[in-house]
Amino acid sequence: MTGSTAGRVVVAPDKFRGSLTAPEVADHVAAGLRAAGARRVPVVPLPVADGGDGTVEAVVASGFTRVETEVTGPLGTRITAAYAVRDEPEGRVAVVELAEASGLRRLPEGSAPAPLTATSHGTGELIAHAVRHGARRIVLGLGGSACTDGGAGMLQALGVRLLDAAGNDLPRGGAALRDLRAIDTSGRLRGFEVVVASDVDNPLLGPYGAAAVYGPQKGATPEDVAVLETGLARLAVHAPGLAGRPGAGAAGGVGFGALAFLDAEIRPGIGYLLDLVDFDRHVRGARLVITGEGSIDEQTLRGKAPMGVAAAAARHGVPVVAVCGRRSVSDEELRAVGIEAAYALTDIEPDPHRCMTEAGPLLERLAAAFLVP
Repeated sequence: MTGSTAGRVVVAPDKFRGSLTAPEVADHVAAGLRAAGARRVPVVPLPVADGGDGTVEAVVASGFTRVETEVTGPLGTRITAAYAVRDEPEGRVAVVELAEASGLRRLPEGSAPAPLTATSHGTGELIAHAVRHGARRIVLGLGGSACTDGGAGMLQALGVRLLDAAGNDLPRGGAALRDLRAIDTSGRLRGFEVVVASDVDNPLLGPYGAAAVYGPQKGATPEDVAVLETGLARLAVHAPGLAGRPGAGAAGGVGFGALAFLDAEIRPGIGYLLDLVDFDRHVRGARLVITGEGSIDEQTLRGKAPMGVAAAAARHGVPVVAVCGRRSVSDEELRAVGIEAAYALTDIEPDPHRCMTEAGPLLERLAAAFLVP
């Protein structure tokens, strides 16, 4: 392992999906380093996220306060979901993760996805709760959604009325948008700004849009995709020019809803969230940064969390290595994006099932074997 001879080691991984949260990954890597004799080297766990699943957990680990409340899940059942808050000089900031309230992981156990009726309503309820408790900036992380409703449910929860030709409020879900004829924003909750943290650049409509690309991942058949596309197109009529914006298709079109009706700004997810956890301060003067995620693959190279960490560390001249469950990219490809080396659990344990179920102890072994400064 390379690195300077002084300074701390910053452990800044994303989650290992299906095995460990980002804070758990950071803690296991740190434990492996210490167990292998790195006690004299300061180790700073700093879990990260890119706006998707695990964002709230990551910022809570960096000092935000977790807040829980009851909201509407994607299929209409009541669930307990969380967001995170921190007071800043310019006012209270709340980090709201769509997946917490409206994600696929929030589908009731044993239930099938409901692509036509799943709603983002609970995400709007989280935002409303945060605002009513003093938040002036909402950082909205998008990813892992169960819905393709263009953010309609979120907007309804914030007081926006979506009306059919008879002036009746639409039911929830993307399919209902086919009957949309008018939008009344006069009762919308106000007094806050929204920053969307997302690295998805899909538009709202078309072959690369929310319904066509992500609908099938949420259980949509080809016929369902056509229905959802029609509904999203009806919504787009009410905000001309925004449907083609990069990121409008994020999280089933929630990106569009935030842009069009909450005056949101879309920021690169990992970059913005690294700013929130004050990554630059922690990495300045460090000897090494250890990042990672469950699978280091082609998607990683397109701008996921480890690439963002590597780019931020490079500004300070700090080398970066990565840990992962498995990897499918070459050393040369990694070095091209600023990651000197990557170490996978499969390097020390060939059984993929054990890599999933015993990821924590294996990470400690991996850290002790390859990463001790």
